[in-house]
Amino acid sequence: MAAEIVNPRSESTTDHTGHEGGAEPLDSFDPAFALHRGGKMAVQATVPVRDKDDLSLAYTPGVAKVCSAIAEQPDLVHDYTWKSSVVAVVTDGTAVLGLGDIGPEASLPVMEGKAILFKQFGGVDAVPIALNCTDVDEIVETVVRLAPSFGGVNLEDISAPRCFEIERKLQERLDIPVFHDDQHGTAVVTLAALRNAARLSQRSLGELRAVISGAGAAGVAIARMLVEAGIGDVAVADRKGVVSADRDDLTAVKQELAGFTNKAGISGSLEAALDGADVFIGVSGGTVPEAAVSSMAEGAFVFAMANPNPEVHPDVAHKYASVVATGRSDFPNQINNVLAFPGIFAGALQVRASRITEGMKLAAAEALASVVGDDLAADYVIPSPFDERVAPAVTAAVAAAARAEGVARR
Repeated sequence: MAAEIVNPRSESTTDHTGHEGGAEPLDSFDPAFALHRGGKMAVQATVPVRDKDDLSLAYTPGVAKVCSAIAEQPDLVHDYTWKSSVVAVVTDGTAVLGLGDIGPEASLPVMEGKAILFKQFGGVDAVPIALNCTDVDEIVETVVRLAPSFGGVNLEDISAPRCFEIERKLQERLDIPVFHDDQHGTAVVTLAALRNAARLSQRSLGELRAVISGAGAAGVAIARMLVEAGIGDVAVADRKGVVSADRDDLTAVKQELAGFTNKAGISGSLEAALDGADVFIGVSGGTVPEAAVSSMAEGAFVFAMANPNPEVHPDVAHKYASVVATGRSDFPNQINNVLAFPGIFAGALQVRASRITEGMKLAAAEALASVVGDDLAADYVIPSPFDERVAPAVTAAVAAAARAEGVARR
């Protein structure tokens, strides 16, 4: 029989199945709750402990030899523990999916999901860590103290602009890869899809002018990566319009953004910026008026990635654009971070990289785009997450780039 806990405020009873007063449990009518009961992951031993001999090797006294060896040669930790194959998935619960600031406990189902995606798509073990603090320095100090247990840190669902500072400070203090997936994973997959869209239209990135709606974590990272990749021009718009040097209300992050984007000097609204643009990239939510989409250049690309409601519905986008992508799995060309982060970390861990460089991210985008190959079509500019070629291609490219850039340690 399930134990019952009395709620003194309502005098009703709640049992551990999550329902009150004998009502049907949530699992009985919602398969999402049924799937999540008990969590989505567990720790599993990789060695047997069947008898006293196994126990003496896996634990005392055998383990003491390994501990002593690591104490004398710290680098041995990579060979004789799981450190080099495990990632910490760290959040403070302030920017969870489309739910916003819901706190650390409520973020755990997402972090568990992220961890099983690491394992499923990249063969990388991951541990969800939800922190009960939101101060930048407290988060940094906490992660630095946890770092000896991990080969890498994946920052997840931390609100902007704090996420930029947290990532920067951790990269400065740690000698393992630190990667904010909401920024860089999105940017890698977006660039890969855009490369293929350009190839389909027989254009180069340098011939394209892009407009990004959203100057948060993803928008800033996409802009930076597109510039690194050689985009002709890119302008970024926030709620107040195009981020430009003539604005006096910019944060430090947006001031930096204004310095390397918008070579054309566009000012004003997002709609005005879209006039004649070749590419729209949406990472902000909201709705872009159809009239603004219709003003884009002939053969334009529309990547409307807000979930669950794209900034431009595909039915509208297809009236004017030659290639349409969204963040949803029920439309073609899904821009899904799972195409990037498992392989990126797998490649970085494989060579014990000290960090993830811009070159490694660009290599990941190139490899991801190349998977499409000769099957390129308007409804296939990015592969499916279930394409078994994706993770190996990204892993190999990232590992090679790490060696080329001098951050690999094996």
